[in-house]
Amino acid sequence: MRLEVIPYILDFKFSARTSRGEMTNRKVWFMRVQDENGAVGWGEVAPIHRLSPEDIEEVPVFLERLKPELAKIKIPSSEEEIFSLVSKLVPSSIPSVRFGLEVALLDLHRGGKKLIFSEDLNKINIPINGLIWMGDEAFMKDQIREKLDAGFSCIKLKVGALDFETELKIIKSLRDFSEELIIRLDANGAFHTNEVLSNLERLNKFNIHSIEQPIMPMQPEAMELICNRSKIPIALDEELIGIHSSRDRVDLLQELKPHFLVLKPTLHGGFSSVKEWIDLAEIHGIEWWITSYLESNLGLNAIAQFASLYPENKEHHGLGTGGLYHNNLVSPILIDQGYFKYAKSHVWDEVGL
Repeated sequence: MRLEVIPYILDFKFSARTSRGEMTNRKVWFMRVQDENGAVGWGEVAPIHRLSPEDIEEVPVFLERLKPELAKIKIPSSEEEIFSLVSKLVPSSIPSVRFGLEVALLDLHRGGKKLIFSEDLNKINIPINGLIWMGDEAFMKDQIREKLDAGFSCIKLKVGALDFETELKIIKSLRDFSEELIIRLDANGAFHTNEVLSNLERLNKFNIHSIEQPIMPMQPEAMELICNRSKIPIALDEELIGIHSSRDRVDLLQELKPHFLVLKPTLHGGFSSVKEWIDLAEIHGIEWWITSYLESNLGLNAIAQFASLYPENKEHHGLGTGGLYHNNLVSPILIDQGYFKYAKSHVWDEVGL
């Protein structure tokens, strides 16, 4: 197989702010894998500086090293062989490359039509949350109004960047709008351990569905206490990063006993890794949902098709990020009344590829 790597800069429509910093753009690498017959598969490598476990500067270096390795290998003949090959070629410490190579090889294996897991995209109809980014009060309220007008029944707010009283005011106004609205919060580890339980107690009166990562990861005793005592269900996100062995994953779930897992294929090393998280979560009675990692529409397409393999999961997935960029790839992806769908005409833009 022949590998070509194309860097691409995605430009945000606004300054994307979390409690961990701001982004105005982000770099991704598109992987073009071609077999000896000329068929082509596309993948996307999309780590985020300071948020992903890998060193961003090492990603293009590793991708160059992959080229001669892939040149010696023929396309695997099954999904299982693809997952096995990727795990051998790419260390778990570079999860974004594992994800990108899995997607490229799965695409190539299935004919290079961007049908990574599904043969009929028109049947895909996935409930998703509307994401509200951090900003000043007016900016956040404008986003909320936009999402409600667009028909979202589940809203996810980033919290932890404004003062807590202002955030309470925003959440109250959202709850006052509708008692039925599903409200999720994502703190990205922003709350201090000495204040988190009191903050969660004050938030609880607004009937919050869940809160992601209320404190920074790697504080197991504190997180176990929070999962046990919080009246708001706790979802683990950053806490899962870098946990690769099955034994360590089981130990984490049994020790912390979270209510939800938030799973991001780019962060966890692709779909084989995420599938193991799902299997373990279901064994332990833990609910979960899939979320993008702000990939372009190319990566988002693969993640949504994977999510569609679990129709029994009724949680709202985090797949509404395709409209964040000025220069995202044109694709058949649609967001309609809070659902992820595809247009009947499956046209893809080749810009940047």
